[in-house]
Amino acid sequence: MTEMKNTFSRRTFNKTVAVVGAGAALGVTPIVSQAAWPEAAFDAETIEGVLQSLYGVAEAIPSDAINVKGPDIAENGAVVPVSIKADIPNADSVALLVAKNPAPLASSFDLANPGMVSVGTRIKMGETSELIALVRAEGKVYTATSKEVKVTIGGCGG
Repeated sequence: MTEMKNTFSRRTFNKTVAVVGAGAALGVTPIVSQAAWPEAAFDAETIEGVLQSLYGVAEAIPSDAINVKGPDIAENGAVVPVSIKADIPNADSVALLVAKNPAPLASSFDLANPGMVSVGTRIKMGETSELIALVRAEGKVYTATSKEVKVTIGGCGG
């Protein structure tokens, strides 16, 4: 009897795997992975274009309350660790730009709970460049620039 139970379980498992695999082959993906994203901002080729596409403003207000950290030297431009911290109340959006990348917007975060900002990510950098953080709070956009990150091996096709 135990043997039949195990066979049934294996058959059920194999059928489940077959159904999931067929769904994946047909392009059926979870709804979560189909979330909206700011396509025009990621396609923008200038910092001004990113500001306009992402936040609808022409320029951002410089702020000492934003701290952008990255390595002095990135040995591999394909995976550069970066963090942003901002002591700006009610911040609801954060973006990270790489000035010399072909498309400057490297990442964008809409915060579910507006408040103080602390985000970290890994980005691609095509060449040595400065990192620029944008933080939106209460309808205003603030900015800060980090020190230059030197890239020794390119990550954006370099």
